[in-house]
Amino acid sequence: MAWWKAWIEQEGVTVKSSSHFNPDPDAETLYKAMKGIVCHPGGSRVTCAVTLQGPTSRLSSMCSPREATRSGSRSPSPSRLSSDLTETLKSELSGKFERLIVALMYPPYRYEAKELHDAMKGLGTKEGVIIEILASRTKNQLREIMKAYEEDYGSSLEEDIQADTSGYLERILVCLLQGSRDDVSSFVDPALALQDAQDLYAAGEKIRGTDEMKFITILCTRSATHLLRVFEEYEKIANKSIEDSIKSETHGSLEEAMLTVVKCTQNLHSYFAERLYYAMKGAGTRDGTLIRNIVSRSEIDLNLIKCHFKKMYGKTLSSMIMEDTSGDYKNALLSLVGSDP
Repeated sequence: MAWWKAWIEQEGVTVKSSSHFNPDPDAETLYKAMKGIVCHPGGSRVTCAVTLQGPTSRLSSMCSPREATRSGSRSPSPSRLSSDLTETLKSELSGKFERLIVALMYPPYRYEAKELHDAMKGLGTKEGVIIEILASRTKNQLREIMKAYEEDYGSSLEEDIQADTSGYLERILVCLLQGSRDDVSSFVDPALALQDAQDLYAAGEKIRGTDEMKFITILCTRSATHLLRVFEEYEKIANKSIEDSIKSETHGSLEEAMLTVVKCTQNLHSYFAERLYYAMKGAGTRDGTLIRNIVSRSEIDLNLIKCHFKKMYGKTLSSMIMEDTSGDYKNALLSLVGSDP
């Protein structure tokens, strides 16, 4: 099944919604855990467990007046939880565990908008974060992210990306953000696929230099099923894969962006499995990547990603988390990931 259909299947979800969700007991437990009423060393674990029990959007509705209005619910115990819960959590927790729990307090699209904003604010730009999000989301998801970004930060996501990046990287990111790709249709025109493959070959391997805009246009505007056929035709013409050609014709962040589009087209779940693996492989852990991908995919397709992870690397995602993390941070990640496939 194509990834754009598979991602909505309930079997892929590790954090599920409940029609009987009641925020009041969880609010009470959070209050006690943070105010010292739970007087044992497991206080922070209580906070984590409560946070992980319900879907992130509902937990945010419970604690944020803005989200409560959207969902039609009321913020519980307003006199006792008058301060913003996210800020309270920040004051009670620290380090990587804090970062994970705070991430869970954001509704999905607002969390991704926050990650994009954080990737661009201050000195330097985390191009990898921007590439990952823009290349892996559907057209509708990108629209919601852009809306959340403008509401929360008062500026256009597209304009901020244009201001923070340049050259062909800027062009491919803006093209992805504009959502020109058809992510629903399964129709493939064989003649057009062959023409696109020939155009890509003529824009790269066949000439001295590279016509980057030809690559960008085809990768960012054609449907996933069409591109899969293009990649097949390309390999027949060039006697090498589209990935190998991209690696030889481009470099740096532009290369990463193009390869990410190709990987997400070929298999979205394998792409995220790879991101999670390399977030933990080697010296040190890339906690931002680990947290973002587990949190953002837990309500979409994390179970499917776990299956691909095991096939690709011969070990489970849970086992690698246990090896590379510790303490409450480890326990929270494992709670989100759920049982092994």
